[in-house]
Amino acid sequence: MPEQELLSTEPATGAVLWRHAIGDADAEVAIARASWAQWAARPLAVRIEALRRFANVVRQKADAFTDLIARETGKPLWEARTEVETVIAKVDISVTSYSERTGQRRIEAPMNTRLALRHKPHGVLAVLGPYNFPAHLPNGHIVPALLAGNAVVFKPSEKTPASGAFLVDCFHAAGIPEGCVRLLIGGPDQGKALASHPDIDGLLFTGSANTGIALNRQFAARPEKILALEMGGNNPIVVWNTPDIYSAAVLVVQSAFTSAGQRCTAARRLIVDQKLFDPLMEELNKLISRLIIGEPHADPQPFMGPVIDNNTADMLTESFLTLSTMGGRPLRHMERPIENRPFLTPGVVDMTEAREKVDVELFGPVLQVFRKTSFEDAIAEANDTRYGLSASLVSQDPKLYDQFWANIRAGIVNWNKPTNGASSAAPFGGVGWSGNHRPSAYYAADYCAYPVVSSESEQARAAMGVGLRDA
Repeated sequence: MPEQELLSTEPATGAVLWRHAIGDADAEVAIARASWAQWAARPLAVRIEALRRFANVVRQKADAFTDLIARETGKPLWEARTEVETVIAKVDISVTSYSERTGQRRIEAPMNTRLALRHKPHGVLAVLGPYNFPAHLPNGHIVPALLAGNAVVFKPSEKTPASGAFLVDCFHAAGIPEGCVRLLIGGPDQGKALASHPDIDGLLFTGSANTGIALNRQFAARPEKILALEMGGNNPIVVWNTPDIYSAAVLVVQSAFTSAGQRCTAARRLIVDQKLFDPLMEELNKLISRLIIGEPHADPQPFMGPVIDNNTADMLTESFLTLSTMGGRPLRHMERPIENRPFLTPGVVDMTEAREKVDVELFGPVLQVFRKTSFEDAIAEANDTRYGLSASLVSQDPKLYDQFWANIRAGIVNWNKPTNGASSAAPFGGVGWSGNHRPSAYYAADYCAYPVVSSESEQARAAMGVGLRDA
């Protein structure tokens, strides 16, 4: 029987980019299990030095890595380059985070004893990566996991395996033991095998809510294993009481359509003061009409490329039609400018008078609009979701922002900024269906090691003064 292969194709052209044999979860976990203890025993300074070499390797290969990510995801070169830069920057950020979040402490105690706080790695951690940021997001798990002394088995998305393989090659080229960073190539079956493997000590996941909820159920019976979930959002951007309509429109476009809407922090819902609706839509339409949508290497550089594949494009166009059949009023129709390729133009639909609403993450350039007459109703609409990742207010009124911040339910709350573009130097996560209270980015150190408290004395001195008969 011929060896099974996984193929990766370029969304923009349909050309085959990369192929590789399907991997075996049992074999990869076994190798990581046999390797992690030796890595964990190395001094922290040695692990830091190795990861800084990794950053230098990525820096040296930045052009090739940028080109690969752009081709495999379809995102413009400028955006792929930014992703590679975040991979490099992640090391120093993680070192600082590890020191701050998991640092050692000694506390003096009576009778010449002391209390010591230290942290230990979990062991072997599985990482399941997404396709939208195939290097940056898994790297945000892998670097802090390695820093803490864990071994990692990384399964990249079956839609972007070449970028995942390149990332792992960079770790190995930096001298990090090959047994401590393992690559598992495959599809859903390999992902399920890895997630359910009895010899992993935890799973770090970025992806859809449906998969995350299934993992949460699966791990409910395994409390000894760490589970960190980042599951996206149905994020609102609220425009209220602002005289600068052009800037508001720019922030909406950046929030909803950067990365062709394929960001977990992308704005899915625009909630706008009824009085600002017409002028905002006018500016929004002008901007959307000017957006360059093209292949990654086009000149001039496009604002956005295609979505990840034709199946995704088909699903999004069908979803847009479904919103219309539910009573939504299309303000800008979604179009497919190139037949049989997953390029989409932004779609905007007014759902204010719709018969029903859908609380799903439409992972692409689809923006739903809701008109409101009171700010309280706007906040209620923004909170009317099972998700809770990101939310943004565009307004010139600080009191409105205070009210918004106090009442909105999200892990990232912005003011006069896009919903997306979160900093790696801050925690990243949400509530509800957006995560399980294990924020990543700067707080990834929290789930990559566990605290150990020790009561210590250099001599064994003990006595019992109560509860003994006379000698």
